[in-house]
Amino acid sequence: MRYLIAKKKDLGDGFFVRRVLPQIEARNVGPFVFLDHMGPLPIKTGTEIVVRPHPHIGLATVTYLYDGVITHRDSIGKVEDIRPFEVNWMTAGSGIVHSERSKLDPEFHILEGIQTWVALPKEFEETSPEFFHHEREELPTVSGGGWELRLIAGSFMGEVSPVKVYSPLFYADLEVEAGAEVELPVPSEQEAGIYVARGKADAEGKIISIGDMAIYPKGGAVKFRAEETSRIVLLGGTPLSTPRHMYWNFVSSSLERIEQAKVDWKEDRFAHVPGETERIPLPEH
Repeated sequence: MRYLIAKKKDLGDGFFVRRVLPQIEARNVGPFVFLDHMGPLPIKTGTEIVVRPHPHIGLATVTYLYDGVITHRDSIGKVEDIRPFEVNWMTAGSGIVHSERSKLDPEFHILEGIQTWVALPKEFEETSPEFFHHEREELPTVSGGGWELRLIAGSFMGEVSPVKVYSPLFYADLEVEAGAEVELPVPSEQEAGIYVARGKADAEGKIISIGDMAIYPKGGAVKFRAEETSRIVLLGGTPLSTPRHMYWNFVSSSLERIEQAKVDWKEDRFAHVPGETERIPLPEH
């Protein structure tokens, strides 16, 4: 077992997240190379989160909310509000640009959610960019003793999410009652990890709480006990066949491709997001 503690990251304009992947101790879990936990953040004006247009290559971003509303806009012309228990899957492939902004909604007073990045298989790294939105009713659920699992993407326990994926993976939202013991089978060739978004759990003898991740040995079942009512992120899948390089928002099996993406962004060669005039500059480091 490996255990990770999220690090606080400032994304600018006072917007902080807990980032648990990647770390030196674990660069990925299956094809998942990145996990940010946003919030909980009070929403009073709707302008608390303003992520200006920025580029991605070689990956898919997956956004899933527990509370609040975020408006997504991208360079292929998609505009979509995402609300709790819905999913936005954006395949960057050869290159896409998008922005994300919180939105005032009388139903919600805070914003909280998870964003993950999935590295695309080498043969799909340069696929054409795509965007998919799925409502909560489209996502399959599985229940057990004191827990309910909503399958966000991939295949797990005989269920298949409608979200288009490019490699064998699973990504799920688990609601667990206090005291419930959870044991979930994982295919022998796949890795698995859990992240605590709310609550506290005993993962194979170690107590993990908000901001902590436990990564299980490949091929073993995911086992834990909820010490209190908890919200758990379950993710994993078949490990990457080749290592991935990461720089800023770029993920690729090729360092040369990342260098090209850096030049393309600096020289304004990426497509623009319709209606957006600003953009995030390339980091200097």
